[in-house]
Amino acid sequence: MSGRATPFHCPYCGEEDLRPQEEPRSAWLCAGCRRVFTVEFLGLNLSKEAGQ
Repeated sequence: MSGRATPFHCPYCGEEDLRPQEEPRSAWLCAGCRRVFTVEFLGLNLSKEAGQ
């Protein structure tokens, strides 16, 4: 499994032209708004209360 989560669009402007950045670690650059952001997978919530 890859250590880098792959976003499909920028969370700020919705642009889909994203490019990986080396710094900060696992960051993405949005070509539309020029923001650099990271995506982090924290895990799954498997509790029964989560589906209610």
